[in-house]
Order: sequence, then structure tokens, then C-alpha cells
Amino acid sequence: MATFGQGTVLVSPELHQDGRLTFRLERSGVHEVLVPLAGLEKPLKMTEAQGVWSVTSAPLLPGTYWYSFLVDGKAELDPLNQDVIPSYTFLNSVVRVPGPGPSPWERTDVPHGEVHHHFYESKLVKGLPGGRSEYFVYTPPGYEAHRSTTYPILYLLHGLSEGAADWTVMGGANFVLDNLIAQGKAKPMVVVMPLGYTDMAVVRMKGPSDKGFGPAITANIAPFREVLLNEIAPRIEAEYRVMKTRDGRALAGLSMGGAQSLHMGLNSAGQDGTGEFAWIGAFSAGTPYVKLPSVSGPARKLRLLWIGCGTGDALLEPNRKFIQDLQQLGYTVKPVETPGAHIWPVWQRNLVDFVQLLF
Repeated sequence: MATFGQGTVLVSPELHQDGRLTFRLERSGVHEVLVPLAGLEKPLKMTEAQGVWSVTSAPLLPGTYWYSFLVDGKAELDPLNQDVIPSYTFLNSVVRVPGPGPSPWERTDVPHGEVHHHFYESKLVKGLPGGRSEYFVYTPPGYEAHRSTTYPILYLLHGLSEGAADWTVMGGANFVLDNLIAQGKAKPMVVVMPLGYTDMAVVRMKGPSDKGFGPAITANIAPFREVLLNEIAPRIEAEYRVMKTRDGRALAGLSMGGAQSLHMGLNSAGQDGTGEFAWIGAFSAGTPYVKLPSVSGPARKLRLLWIGCGTGDALLEPNRKFIQDLQQLGYTVKPVETPGAHIWPVWQRNLVDFVQLLF
């Protein structure tokens, strides 16, 4: 906390009842301060009064947002906000906008599952310090008590520049499952959230305008199948009571993770030729980097193929085109369009809707 003027407490970000946010930064001797905020095409421009820069956003949808301060062009965290997104590439603070009632991704007074953090030495992922990779595992309420129960499993993948903790820290995925299971809207399941890279060099890429972005992303998508199925899945199946059949396995992800999910779900074949996963979800997927399947929809025998995107996302039209192409190949697709851009409020809502259809 800090003070300004006559001892007034300086707060940033300040949440207003209508979902607006006011950002403040105490800084002198600078010429311009901007606030890049998730979902906005242009940063908010702050104005200065008595050494305090401030700006107020328009009302925002409930959910989690990242932002930073650009002080004369240099990115900074908000010094008054301790909530920070774990990222390999970007320097961002986090703000959580509540809805009129508890959102499904918020902690509520229901039985809670456990989130377990695992480390392992990867022989497949390039560029890891010491070869050390990681994954998180959510086990549902009652997992320890019901020793004879075997659970279906969802592998949940993050986006570019983020890490294995993204779905819990930013998305509140564990609370989504807690709340929906308590309400009887989702079946108890184990959720695995791995580090989703095959070469850590890709985290240097910030967006499609970067030189070599396309080849780097493409090269990171297909080989991840080997990481997931040959390094992570065997550990999960040895350490947790999970189903080992395709009908008991789901795969989903956002952005880069959505592209990986589509690639593995549509282009990988299991022993019976139908694929390792019967349930596939893609949230704002990078479909331009996904190879269309050579196997027709009826042959793949998917239980669910769920493809969603935000209506304000630059990937909306590529996703629509990808869905059309799949439908022409005989695939049954559940297309979902959600208000919002390439932001967490869209992906949080996607997860809520997707997991209710599983198993």
C-alpha cells in the first residue's frame, strides 16, 4: 500500500460494483503510462495528477484478467498488486473480476479436491533447466476415502508462454471441478495439467508477428503427443487410480493447448485405430497450425468434439473454417461461441461448459 495527497490510501486496481477497474501508479518524471489489459485492442492511457497516474476501464465480464503498466515503453508489474501471472514471456499482474454471485471458478463452501505438484526428469522436452519438467494433478473430493474407485481422466493443456500452473492459478480449474461436482453437474474426475512444451525455445515467441512463429508453434504441437503419452501418462496411470480406456480419457486445452488437443485427438491413432481420447475440447485453439485428419469422423468414433472460441477473438474465423472442414469430413462438432476475446473469462466459461458433458 502507499499514500498520496493528504494520506489517502492508494489502491490499484480498484474494483467498482459495475465491473469497472481503476488502475493507479505513483510515479514522477515519466512522460507516458499505458495499461495493456487482456481483451483490449489498445492499451488504456493513464493521466497524471499530483504524481499519481490513473485510468478507469469500461465494465468487464466476470473472470480473470492480466495487465501490466507500460512506463515510457517499459513493462512493469503493478507494485500495489501481489497477484502475478506465472509466465515465461510476459510481465503481468492479475485482477479477478467477480460476478453478481459466486462464479464457478471461485472458491466456495463445498468439499474440495486436492492439487498435487509433481516434478520429473524429461528426456523429450528440449531446453529445460536440468531436464526438469512438471505437472499438476487434481484429485476430486473423496478420492482418498474411496480407495476402490477408478476415475476418468481429463488432460488439460495451457497456452503459449504460460506454464503448468496456469489452469489453477489463472483459471481456477480446481474450483470449477469442486463446484460442479458438488452441484451434481460434473462427474468426479482426475485432471492432469502438464507443462505443454516440446522445445522451451518457443516461449520466446510473443505472437504471430514474430519471425519464425508459425514453424515454431507447429513444431511444438505434434511432438507433444510423445511427451504426454510416453512420459506423463505412464506416471499418472502408475500413481493414480484412473481409467486406462479411451472412453475414460478426455483431452482439452486453450490456444496452443487447444491446437495440441485437436492434433492429438484427430491425428493420433490408438491400438484400435480410433485414437487415445474419446472426448476432445479446444478453447480458442490455434487452428491454423493444426493438420486436418486423414481419418473420417465415423471412423474416429469420438464421444465429444467440442470447439469453442470468443466472438472477439482473432482466431474466431479460423476456428469456424476448421469446424466446417471437419463437418465435411463427417465429424460431429459441438461449436460454441462465447462473448469475449482471447482472454481467461472465455476459457473459464469454456471449461465450465465442457466438463459438464464429459464421461
